[in-house]
Amino acid sequence: MNKFLILIFSIIAFSAHAENSITPSYIEEMNALGYVSGTGLACGAARYSTFEMLARAILITKAVSDQNQEEGMRAYNSSKADAFLAKQSDGLYNCDELNARFNNQKIFKTILYADGTLKMYDGKVYHPRHPYDATVLKDDENQNRKQALKIYNNAKTKSKGRKKYAVTPDGNPVLPENTNILKHLRNQ
Repeated sequence: MNKFLILIFSIIAFSAHAENSITPSYIEEMNALGYVSGTGLACGAARYSTFEMLARAILITKAVSDQNQEEGMRAYNSSKADAFLAKQSDGLYNCDELNARFNNQKIFKTILYADGTLKMYDGKVYHPRHPYDATVLKDDENQNRKQALKIYNNAKTKSKGRKKYAVTPDGNPVLPENTNILKHLRNQ
């Protein structure tokens, strides 16, 4: 009988451990939300501002501490920026299909209450550590997108004309043989 109970408890413990290992961590979830947000921002998704409001509410509400929230915000913002830049760099390839998928996500079935409490699409309820005004989370997506495009275009303009050459371990540039620069350096 004791061996049977030990077997049952070990199966329960193993299944609980397996469930926890399948569930993404808070930082992984913030990275994923950031990536989706950046793609939606770059493609100009119609429901971007609602997604941003819900993603930021999830970021704030699911954090277990202020430090965890700061780490989540960094992960979210860096993934968002990476996704935005990647989508801009590929010429907004396939944005029509991405927007259709973006606008039909399950996250839009999440209910956000005024105090920051979230009722997720799967029925789970998350209460924030500190109540906050959830209505201040909503941004104007047009202004946000314009600002991001301005930053991207300024960086793209500044980088035009700059050639990047390989360098030797001591820091000297490795130039191709057929350039005029190499001939100029040899004549000095």
